[in-house]
Amino acid sequence: MTIALAVIGGTGLYQFPGLENIERRSVDTPFGPTSAPVVLGEFKNQRLAFLARHGEGHSVPPHRVNYRANVWALHSLGARRVIGVNAVGGIRDDMGPKVVVLPDQVIDYTHGRYTSFCDVDGAEVKHIDFSEPYSRALRSALRDAATKAEVAVVDNGCYGATQGPRLETIAEIARMRRDGCDLVGMTGMPEAALARELELEYACIALVANWAAGCGDQAEISLEEIFANLATATQAVPKLIAALLEG
Repeated sequence: MTIALAVIGGTGLYQFPGLENIERRSVDTPFGPTSAPVVLGEFKNQRLAFLARHGEGHSVPPHRVNYRANVWALHSLGARRVIGVNAVGGIRDDMGPKVVVLPDQVIDYTHGRYTSFCDVDGAEVKHIDFSEPYSRALRSALRDAATKAEVAVVDNGCYGATQGPRLETIAEIARMRRDGCDLVGMTGMPEAALARELELEYACIALVANWAAGCGDQAEISLEEIFANLATATQAVPKLIAALLEG
């Protein structure tokens, strides 16, 4: 059965709820091992691939995720549409904790990561068009799925990708706000660019876990609150994916 969709799960999403007839696949890639085995199964009578970005026990920090291996593995198994689920902090006033966002832009503040499949000797150099970092068609399908599933989403926003694993300072977030960022996360790049290099349709479901530093009315960022908010927001993901697959 052809893979209808691949999902890369972020913090708080280490298994995909409702996946049946599961097969775990370790994929050899030219770029080393993936964060975890790819889990193949059936969801809503369609073939779905799931990969835990940080490993199934959250053992891989954001700056050490093997993004190239993860994206390559999904492509090699036949996935052509990929949804990245990302835990983020909210900067814009309408992007508080537990909000689900479908961002449409990215600013990359990361450094020292392998950002391209061209970073190997002899590889073809590809100058991809990254004007719109997320697939317009897949974002549109997610919007329709949200309406069908009655899941509230914010349909736009600029994702600022930072290095991690530490959270950001108030001054850094203030700069990001001036730059036009609405969300801050640590794993949005280079995943989106790598997917574009392989000509995959790629979109992001961003789950707001907390207000970013200096935003909202919180005195400090609590990890306990982050995981509690993620547990709530993550419940929207299988609903969105189900409606997406059902068309």
